[in-house]
Amino acid sequence: MKAVEYRLPKEFDKSFIVFTERGTYFPCPWHYHPEYEFVLVNKSTGRRMVGDHIGHFNEGDLVFMGPSLPHVWVNDATYLEGKAQQEADAVVVHFVEDFLGENFLSLPELEPLKKILDLSKRGLVITGKTKNEINSRMNGMIGESGLSRLSSLFAMFDILAHSTEYEPLASPTYMQHTQGYYSDRFSKITDYILRNYHRDITLNEVASEASMAITTFCNFFKEHYRMTFVEYLNTIRIGHVCKLLADSDDNVVTIAYECGFNNLANFNRQFKRLKGMSPSEYRKMLIPASA
Repeated sequence: MKAVEYRLPKEFDKSFIVFTERGTYFPCPWHYHPEYEFVLVNKSTGRRMVGDHIGHFNEGDLVFMGPSLPHVWVNDATYLEGKAQQEADAVVVHFVEDFLGENFLSLPELEPLKKILDLSKRGLVITGKTKNEINSRMNGMIGESGLSRLSSLFAMFDILAHSTEYEPLASPTYMQHTQGYYSDRFSKITDYILRNYHRDITLNEVASEASMAITTFCNFFKEHYRMTFVEYLNTIRIGHVCKLLADSDDNVVTIAYECGFNNLANFNRQFKRLKGMSPSEYRKMLIPASA
């Protein structure tokens, strides 16, 4: 299933895009675009796919995504069949990184925001008080224009940049770059794993690549990645498996071996643990999103 590229027209007198998506169901297919995007679901339920993540959405669901991250919102059957008691309703905000000029993100005041923008490459589901505050701002933007509209977006940036109420959706495989707030050592470790995940990688060789003793490396890894090296490696591999399940017709066994799993029982166990379903079930779930 190949994602299609979407481009939305921007009004000549506005620096970013705000629009509502209303109808029997959300019509967009599996797609991506060069803009950052906030998606707020006001009405409707269903499944959302963000990168290799599959989850459920309901009223009030709020997700923030970075550029070129494939995604789709698939309504439940009652909406798709026109039997729902209400229309599906969402508010969407699109903006490009330099929508206020090339040096916009160079401003020192925006340093906390840069971390969030980098994390959004995996997609972030926003929760708690942060979600409620941003949802209110987004709904208010529909009737705003000029400085009021721009001010609301900056308020959303400020709320999110100083919050911890969010969780990444797609696996680290979808993080194309490690820059900004990441240290050189952090970036070096990540790049090494992404280049070698398809083969056996020992803890000793990665620690050596990072110029650390094994114990120091394990502590460093756990602190920065919030999981062990083996857990992270499996997450990377399963993320790539999901991409191949979507983008190729290869059988599951071939894909598993190609992504570094030499034990099929372990592969199936890790996939079920991370995705909550078997590889075959995951591939079947992709079919409605491409229709």
